[in-house]
Amino acid sequence: MRAFIKRSIKGKTVLSLFILCNVVYAIMLIVTIPEVMHYSGGMKILDMMPTGYDTQYVNTLFNSLGTAGRDSYLYHQLPSDLIYPFLFGVSSCLVLAYFLNKLGKLDGKLFYLCLLPLFSGLFDYAENFGIITMLKNYPNISVIQVQITSFFTVLKSVLTSLYFSILIITLLAVAKNKYFSKKD
Repeated sequence: MRAFIKRSIKGKTVLSLFILCNVVYAIMLIVTIPEVMHYSGGMKILDMMPTGYDTQYVNTLFNSLGTAGRDSYLYHQLPSDLIYPFLFGVSSCLVLAYFLNKLGKLDGKLFYLCLLPLFSGLFDYAENFGIITMLKNYPNISVIQVQITSFFTVLKSVLTSLYFSILIITLLAVAKNKYFSKKD
């Protein structure tokens, strides 16, 4: 895995994947999520609830969405969100690896931090499959389905937040090194 990542952290590759990932994310933020939320009466969709949700919330949301909103969620939003976790995981892994390499820290234990977005992407997939299952089973949603899917939502959110915190610290370290190397 380390060898593959080291081979893949060329600037153009990293930048291209980063841009592609953010184009897909922008489409979700500008098109598919607002489309679903149009039907929700202002309720947040499950993907956008980093602290999770309970069965009552899911039932209220799915009821508010109605058939058209649930179809929009299932057939418009979630297909986009089946592309995004892969792009996020890979591009974010490579972005962090690129900057850790600039610091000369990619060969050490800090390399494992690059795996955080990959796990975040896996949890995003688990969340998405849980949401798909609940949408298909509605109104017969079990408490355990909601709890498991919510757990994956929280794990995805925690790892994503941790990743961005680490990325910011890494970028600050790169900037500090660049600043002090110019002073010498």
